[in-house]
Amino acid sequence: MAKRVKKKSHENLSKVNIEKVIALLNPCTSQTDTVKAITKKEACDILNIAYNTTRLQAIIEGHLEQKAYVKTRKAQNRGRPARDTEICEAVTDYLSGENITDISKRLFRSVGFVRNILEGVGVPQRPASKEERLTSAYFPDECVSEDFEEGEIAWSANYHSAVKIGKRMTTEYQESKQGLAVVDYESKYASPCYQIYVIQKVDSEDTFFSSVTSGGFAAYAAATELGKLEHLKKYGVNLERL
Repeated sequence: MAKRVKKKSHENLSKVNIEKVIALLNPCTSQTDTVKAITKKEACDILNIAYNTTRLQAIIEGHLEQKAYVKTRKAQNRGRPARDTEICEAVTDYLSGENITDISKRLFRSVGFVRNILEGVGVPQRPASKEERLTSAYFPDECVSEDFEEGEIAWSANYHSAVKIGKRMTTEYQESKQGLAVVDYESKYASPCYQIYVIQKVDSEDTFFSSVTSGGFAAYAAATELGKLEHLKKYGVNLERL
């Protein structure tokens, strides 16, 4: 297998661009028209790399080998049902914020196959656009519940994120907290209310806190806005990783 080529920040080594260079280096010919191939110097310019024929060849060979490997893996998976490990990875990555296209590439499966996995096991759908983020999402039947345990990991239809369940805001609990206004949520809104902690990923380059990868904030949510995720454990999903 060709040695993996390191990409420099200014270089354009996208799959599409490498395919373009390969096509231009080896143009198709016909009886009526002959297209002149570009030079290796021109190929390097298109890829925005320094003129180096050895590195150019390594980039092309690495791309072709990876392309062949992906084709082989997809052929091996074609017609095979989803394995438990694939279901676990697809569900975990999706609920952690990955998009379906990237997940399908890692699993060597089609986008439709991964989408069918998520729909089949009852995974809450994330919004596909900024506009959709402003509205609440609907839950699959497997996620619908009014009862949640303190410390349980659930899904918020409003925040489109994993949340950790806190105290159930019963009238008894509210009365035990001095100064807290008492609201009978179940009578007023026909739904229990819970304290929740909304879990968010953190992308911090701060020198002192660069190791911090997650954070969040406290909020309240009606049970109708929360989705159960416990059924996903049978596929090996570790909810604490979300």
